[in-house]
Amino acid sequence: MSTLTEIETAADSLPPEQMQELLLHLVKRVRASRETLPEPRVFSREAMETWISEDEADMQTFAGR
Repeated sequence: MSTLTEIETAADSLPPEQMQELLLHLVKRVRASRETLPEPRVFSREAMETWISEDEADMQTFAGR
């Protein structure tokens, strides 16, 4: 296999346990290839409360209330 499409096709044919094993392997490789991790993002309390309120409102709309 030499292309991403071929690899994706092969991965799609794996049983779930092997897909998970492949995913964990890839995550380890990506982490090892990075010199440093990006800094965590910092969100204000107000921003998070706004997002939660918007999500709650969307859920009410979705639920038909």
